[in-house]
Amino acid sequence: MSASLQLGRFAGIKVQIHWTFWLLFLFIGFMVFANEGTFLDLAWNFVFIIALFVCVVLHEFGHALAARRYGVGTRNITLLPIGGVANLKEMPENPKEEFIIAIAGPLVNVVIALLLWFIVPVDQFMIDDPEMLEEQLSGITANNFLFYLLAVNVALVVFNMIPAFPMDGGRVFRAILSTRMSRVQATKAATGLGKLLALVFFLFGLFSNIILAVIAVFIYFGAHSENIVIQQISLLEGNDIEDAMITDYTTLNPGDPLQTAIDRILASTEQDFVVTDGEEVVGILFMSDLAPALREKGNETLVADVMERDIITLNAKDPLPSAYRQLKRGNKNFFPIIDEGKIVGVLDMNNINEFLTFRAAHDY
Repeated sequence: MSASLQLGRFAGIKVQIHWTFWLLFLFIGFMVFANEGTFLDLAWNFVFIIALFVCVVLHEFGHALAARRYGVGTRNITLLPIGGVANLKEMPENPKEEFIIAIAGPLVNVVIALLLWFIVPVDQFMIDDPEMLEEQLSGITANNFLFYLLAVNVALVVFNMIPAFPMDGGRVFRAILSTRMSRVQATKAATGLGKLLALVFFLFGLFSNIILAVIAVFIYFGAHSENIVIQQISLLEGNDIEDAMITDYTTLNPGDPLQTAIDRILASTEQDFVVTDGEEVVGILFMSDLAPALREKGNETLVADVMERDIITLNAKDPLPSAYRQLKRGNKNFFPIIDEGKIVGVLDMNNINEFLTFRAAHDY
């Protein structure tokens, strides 16, 4: 069962709603009725949440379409209770490109806010009487709906541009720093500031807004993870795939029974296998697919009936950092390595991690 509801594809990009998103509606409903609201109040709040997340989706499309301009694809756009995420396949290392991609999202909200500014009678809400203002803004209604939408788009711009990496402002900050120092140094500085601001948000959120505290946790661990990835890529620089690939590996034939793979797994540390027909790579048998196949068909099932046929091969002479990025993109991270049309090795994340361990020790 998928954890996300697929809304469809727009401009070729899949948009989905994570299951936790629906918790936001439960929270809003609880808050409305806790404050003695009516079903009409609940309806207006729900409509506003939908309108808000339409703006969030447009924000994420700003990132995705800007990335497409530089040849970077987007896996999907996912809506969460705390906002949206455009899952880019990678972030360009060129500072200018990263800057444009990062700032494109907030610029979409700037455009939305400007359009609403010309529609909304803002002067109607710019009054000095606190009691009258409270009456006008005490709840979302038809009269103040667009004003609230204007205000929230302004808030999205301001909040996203806070230089707390990996938020948009943090990525803009790193892009600017990258013009003056190495990407590793720029990332270290940007993630350090991001972690510091995350701690401030967390402490403030604990006493004022629990959602802000949750966002702070995502910011902190996102910054930490990004810093590690960039440091690892820097350690891989200057090496080709052939420097780290596994050359002692087992290949299977499409006509072999699954028991052959099971015997090899139990007798060695291998888990996934390249399937070849002569010298041609025709598939990969992943250990994660073995148990379901055994339950359904038994261990005499042929490898050809279970193997993954839609495979990606890597070139032995390609830079190792590009392979690392490829390995980070999916769940089944095991690739045959080809040189001059022939398989010469395999590569998985375990082997990359081992290479990183020894490379870090050597540099140290």
